Amino acid sequence: MDDQSYNPNGGYNYSPKPPRRSFNGKTLVKILVILAVVIVVATVALGSFYTIGEQENAVVTTLGVPQTVTSPGLHFKIPFIQRVQKVDMTIKGFSIGYDVDSNESNAEESLMITSDFNFVNVDFFLEYRVTDPVKYLYNSSNAVAILKTLAQSYIRDTIGLYPVDDVITSGKNQIQAEIKEKIMNRMDEEDLGVQLVNLTIQDAEPPTAEVLAAFKDVENAKQGSETAVNNANKYRSEQIPAAEAQADQILKQAEADKQSRINEATGQVARFNAMYEEYSKFPGITKQRMYYEAMEDLLPGLKVILTDESGNSLKMFNFAE
Repeated sequence: MDDQSYNPNGGYNYSPKPPRRSFNGKTLVKILVILAVVIVVATVALGSFYTIGEQENAVVTTLGVPQTVTSPGLHFKIPFIQRVQKVDMTIKGFSIGYDVDSNESNAEESLMITSDFNFVNVDFFLEYRVTDPVKYLYNSSNAVAILKTLAQSYIRDTIGLYPVDDVITSGKNQIQAEIKEKIMNRMDEEDLGVQLVNLTIQDAEPPTAEVLAAFKDVENAKQGSETAVNNANKYRSEQIPAAEAQADQILKQAEADKQSRINEATGQVARFNAMYEEYSKFPGITKQRMYYEAMEDLLPGLKVILTDESGNSLKMFNFAE
């Protein structure tokens, strides 16, 4: 239907309605292609830039290989090829001997033995920071866990060098400094990209009776286990040589029996061959001798008298002679 408008001079003006445009398949494909290109470009653009915070560093890897370390600010990376791993560079910390959140004691970590063989509960707090992001990420699977393990080891070793009075009262500063130096030197050797910043003794006191009793039970169980293992090893070390000697004796006896039987069989074969040779030369005489020898073996001590057809004695054989 045509559009119409009123004319003040009279009447209406009619104008033809423009024809509607229809979308064909090619137009739709073009629109979809344009949208896809826009999405890809936007994705690439967004993935090409990243921001590093003020207390962070980032390790940029190209196809999984560390390439650079970037500082705080806006940076560019190649999408899909380069990846960014952010590392917190602030000072962080953890406790040994107690839980920071609940402030509850952890007897397995805090209970120690002094040089004068007294028990003492000692709580520590350690602070550390990352010094090399690449080493921190790639020189170990968990650098902080390694730091804690080393700290626990050096703490126990050092506490064991001091009497209980020094640990609880006057020797805390010296103990802290000594442990810190040991840990820092070891971390430098390990080269994990983590540095110990500070180590402090939070608390040091004698253990409660309940904790001490439980600890002694654990120690007794450990000693019992070690005793059982030692006894088992002792029994093993005693029985194995005896069994080996017995086996060696059996083998030697078997070898001797084997050789004896071989020698006996060889002798029998030699005697048979000699007898067969005599039999071949004098079959009658040899056969008669063999008969007499067999009778001697079967009838020892028997006297045999041979007679002729008339009953006259010819010869008497005494097989016992």
